Amino acid sequence: MPSLNLETFKSKVDAYQKKLVDESARPHDSKSLEELRNLFLSRKRGLITLLFEELKDLSPEEKPAAGQWINSLKLEVQEKLAALEAKLKAPQRTKKEIDLTLPGERRYWGAPHPVRLFQQEIENIFLSIGFSIEDGPEIETDYYNFEALNFPPHHPARDDWDTLYINDTLLLRTHTSPVQIRVMEKKKPPIRIIIPGKVFRRETPDPTHLPMFFQVEGLVVDEGVTFAHLKGTLEYFLKRLFGDKIKIRFRPSFFPFTEPSAEVDIECLACGGKDAACRLCGGTGWKEILGSGMVDPQVFKNVNIDPEKYSGWAFGMGIDRTAMFAFDIPDMRFFFENDLRFIRQFTLK
Repeated sequence: MPSLNLETFKSKVDAYQKKLVDESARPHDSKSLEELRNLFLSRKRGLITLLFEELKDLSPEEKPAAGQWINSLKLEVQEKLAALEAKLKAPQRTKKEIDLTLPGERRYWGAPHPVRLFQQEIENIFLSIGFSIEDGPEIETDYYNFEALNFPPHHPARDDWDTLYINDTLLLRTHTSPVQIRVMEKKKPPIRIIIPGKVFRRETPDPTHLPMFFQVEGLVVDEGVTFAHLKGTLEYFLKRLFGDKIKIRFRPSFFPFTEPSAEVDIECLACGGKDAACRLCGGTGWKEILGSGMVDPQVFKNVNIDPEKYSGWAFGMGIDRTAMFAFDIPDMRFFFENDLRFIRQFTLK
């Protein structure tokens, strides 16, 4: 009759499980972990090995249950050893010592980008006089970017825009004027809108040129609109933007989509025309700020608006360059260098 019965064997397995829990708290390095491994799994004197040897003392009916207990304990030991080994191999975090004499770590609040700040100022001025803001795609078709705006194919004025083409019919818009066409196709007059947004041209980066920059355009279409309305609105806008005392002048110019057309200048904010070596105006006392004009009748015909009944005016202005002028920023590339020291100089009014 076997000297070991199933009840005694189960008590021994339970005791080894408790021992595993107690011993698992000890390993703190690879050597102590190896000692724990040998205690249970050593081929000669491991506790699991000895249990397998004792199976022969049980009756044939008792051996299946006892074998399951041993295998369960062995699996538990292997899982515990694997967990302890992973814990020892994990990088140890050292407790951070705090020097209370050091100044605290400051969290910086964000600041508005000067281009966005200036764009918001422009938007607020026009919203206050009844204009709405429109937007459109930055990838445009040749038709909307050029042809509908009175630039027929092979027109020499297209060369002035240094266009970035995607394929024969798609391009990165060179101005926000395509949105004017899209709006006039969908809406009937009266129309009073501004269109701020990014535009793209094939430019070599330098202090006053970038291949991507921001522009705002305006459009008014209604019955009886005249050049006097254009002048009055733009004078009001520029005085709100730069101050009531700013001097403004209109000069004749040419744009394919407006006739007549005018460039608009403001007096140099840096020298007022008193410094012949002024880097902003070159001593002229004036700085070109935007282009404008009465919408060409052909543009109205392209969007099925009767030019005999309606007239309108439009303008376009670079936001980046105007912000440079207003904030006395010498290089347009500063806007996109992600230097927080530069950005944090600007705050909302």
